[in-house]
Amino acid sequence: MNGQDSTGGAFDGQRDTAQLDIRQGLGHPGAPAAGRDTQVVGAPPPPTAAGPVPRPQSGPLPSRRGAGEEPIPAATGERPPLSEPVRTVERHLDEILAAVPQPDPIELAVLDAQGLLCAEEVVSQRALPAFDQAALDGYAARSEDVVRATVEAPVELAVVGESVAGADAPSSIGPGLALKVSAGAMLPSGADVVVPAVWTDQGPVRVAVQAGPPAGSYVRRTGDDVAPGDPAVQIGTPIGPAQISLLAAVGRERVLVRPRPRIAVVCAGSELVDVGTVPAPGQVVDVNSYALAAAARDAGADAYRSGILPSDKRRMTEVIESQLLRSDLVLIAGTLSGSRFDMVQEVLAELGQMRFRQVTMHPGPAQGFGRLGRDEVPVICVPGEPVAALVSFEVFVRPAIRLMLGKRQLFRRTVQAIAGQSLISPLGYRQYLHGTVMRHPDGGYVVEPVGDGTEALLARMARANCLIVIDEDVTEVAAGGLVTVMPLLLGG
Repeated sequence: MNGQDSTGGAFDGQRDTAQLDIRQGLGHPGAPAAGRDTQVVGAPPPPTAAGPVPRPQSGPLPSRRGAGEEPIPAATGERPPLSEPVRTVERHLDEILAAVPQPDPIELAVLDAQGLLCAEEVVSQRALPAFDQAALDGYAARSEDVVRATVEAPVELAVVGESVAGADAPSSIGPGLALKVSAGAMLPSGADVVVPAVWTDQGPVRVAVQAGPPAGSYVRRTGDDVAPGDPAVQIGTPIGPAQISLLAAVGRERVLVRPRPRIAVVCAGSELVDVGTVPAPGQVVDVNSYALAAAARDAGADAYRSGILPSDKRRMTEVIESQLLRSDLVLIAGTLSGSRFDMVQEVLAELGQMRFRQVTMHPGPAQGFGRLGRDEVPVICVPGEPVAALVSFEVFVRPAIRLMLGKRQLFRRTVQAIAGQSLISPLGYRQYLHGTVMRHPDGGYVVEPVGDGTEALLARMARANCLIVIDEDVTEVAAGGLVTVMPLLLGG
């Protein structure tokens, strides 16, 4: 993966893209902003009286009928329905975001609070700095004594001592006197300026001052930084190294924060084996529990993998119930169709209301969501195919985690990019393609899908640094057309 550029929006690349026409305005300040509701603009013209844009041969479009959704009845021993009427990506996401909990704030040691949002207004009970001090190494003096000093006509002062950080200084200095000080040292009364050492001959007994700064220069007065009663860190402030420094300075060892949500990741499938097992014919290694747990941690959650669900119904129920008791959200990956998932659906239906739907997205249109257990813990089901699982995580799970963290920016920032080659998308589905986005030498961005379809899916996904997003009503983007790109920045 290429490195993140200074904008935080995409990556620099080595591929020569000079043959593409960047003058279409993509990526420049005047280009339209892109968000999750942004209309993707492609090269094909909009439908006209002559007829709509031809639809590629991608199979029939699922019916959109049945907008009203009835709750799934309590379990009766019958198999719960696999899916409800087709719904849009936005509608499925909105349901998830409306249901995720807001964990209560907790108190943590300041170092453990790094990366979280402050949940209290921290008011300083002390002044910072606590005393007048020197801002750099030099000589504390009276500004009226040195104001006329020049290199040609230096002013000489008698040095009456030295003050270092942590040591008491003489109580005061008078006319014609100076005190040698180091950065952070207490300033003697009477002094209102610190002359930098490089502006003097650094004499130990008598010092020749070659330039005189104005009064107040290079001096930190008591309370200049924070006065008693001032807010040091406010509610909603992300706690990073600077905030930790300030909290320590005002004497706070612990602080109230929005905690990391606890996310449990489990996978369903009789074909799955753990990573330490050599798969037999027909078996596959459980990569989703590792990939999804890593993605959840990158999004800021406290994620742990429970691994593969047992095939026995009683044990499966116990595992899911235990995860509901310890988690703020449970994420289940599995093939959401066929007899292999029947038992999982039955167990989930016995624990609460669970819906499985076809969502107008590709890959991974089969999605599930419900609130289960005594505490109605949100449970998100995503497809078992690894590429579809991680795409579903980006679209539905990552925004939910950031909402639980209290973040204002729920979604990854997107950019507009020039398509380096023609892109095809099924009508009625929002397409998410893994790609590589690069800076164009003339400005803006250029993006291409990863691979040519002959490489392994996981290898192609590992090489990508973005998702190319093609909206439902766009079937083709010609080379040189504009597309929305979601850079997949670690921790972004």
